[in-house]
Amino acid sequence: MTIARASDQDERMRQDPGSASALEEAVARVGDRWTLLLVNSLLEGPRRFNELLDGLDGLAPNVLSKRLRHLEHEGVIVATAYSQRPPRFDYRLTAAGSELAGALRLLAHWGAARDADAAGLQHATCGTPVEARWYCPTCARLVETEEVDELRFV
Repeated sequence: MTIARASDQDERMRQDPGSASALEEAVARVGDRWTLLLVNSLLEGPRRFNELLDGLDGLAPNVLSKRLRHLEHEGVIVATAYSQRPPRFDYRLTAAGSELAGALRLLAHWGAARDADAAGLQHATCGTPVEARWYCPTCARLVETEEVDELRFV
């Protein structure tokens, strides 16, 4: 199996926008390690550049700048100037960015299930590990994986 670089996927989607699956669209917008970790950091509230940099060990300033510009271009975050000279910004999630919280929780749940040292998400009231389920609000019932359209496993 060959894994295409993100730039190759972006180019394919620009050439034929109808050819991209929903998953490909999402990966093109937020599909790298630092981007997802940045979104996770911003779920706690607005942050300044150095706060983000200090909170993510191993992230280089130039990579942070690039990821922030990308997320702003994709409408996931908004940068608000708090200083004109020198130009300084704080970064916060848009409504679309905040919607990624559920996806990040699912990824964290998946990661915790594969790492004995990682703590999974737990119900705050009783401490029981929580489970993710698909739910149809129209039918008012849980939906099995085989009943979900456009879900493909590779």
